Amino acid sequence: MNTDSRCVRCGPVPPLHVPEHIGADIVASVVERITTTADPPVTPLWCPWPLPPGWTLTGVAYAGDDRTGVRATAVACAGPAPLGGGPADLVFVAEEPGVGLGTRLAGLTGPDPGPELVDALTDPGSGHPDHVGQAKIKVGGHPTPLWLVNSATDRSAYAGEARGMWLHAIAWPASAGHLLAEDVVLHDLTEWTPPELVYGAPSPYLPGRA
Repeated sequence: MNTDSRCVRCGPVPPLHVPEHIGADIVASVVERITTTADPPVTPLWCPWPLPPGWTLTGVAYAGDDRTGVRATAVACAGPAPLGGGPADLVFVAEEPGVGLGTRLAGLTGPDPGPELVDALTDPGSGHPDHVGQAKIKVGGHPTPLWLVNSATDRSAYAGEARGMWLHAIAWPASAGHLLAEDVVLHDLTEWTPPELVYGAPSPYLPGRA
């Protein structure tokens, strides 16, 4: 018998928990789960704050169980595309090495973006025609670079490091990555959840329905 959750491509993985709804009470329950089951350091729950104009928080998720604690978190947001032309979605993932949530949302195989980052640092290539070559955002008050990595063609994906963990940003459509060229500041909701957060319809991307 094996009690681990398993991916047919990657083998044992931490189970992913995605609440069906989103609101202040859901965020509070996920924050409590993260902070009470994890050994230090606590996995951050990175959320843009302040939210870009017209954007809403559309989902939170975490990967882990009672035995291993929370090993990865994800926050989804949605709003108007930075270049116009309809809606856009962004998901921010913080995870320990070897979890693979960020690469899964990017549409890639493998547990970590390390090989992709090596390629991005040595030969950025053309990537998506509407991509931002390198994104510079603030994470927990610190300037943090993110590099474009390979992804499925309907999205753009960026990866970097913050607080000793992988940080991923995945944007739908690919051109929505231009939002990361603006003054995006990520705040850890496990430290403080702004009461002014605005919530929208649940994201279809966290549970993998889109």
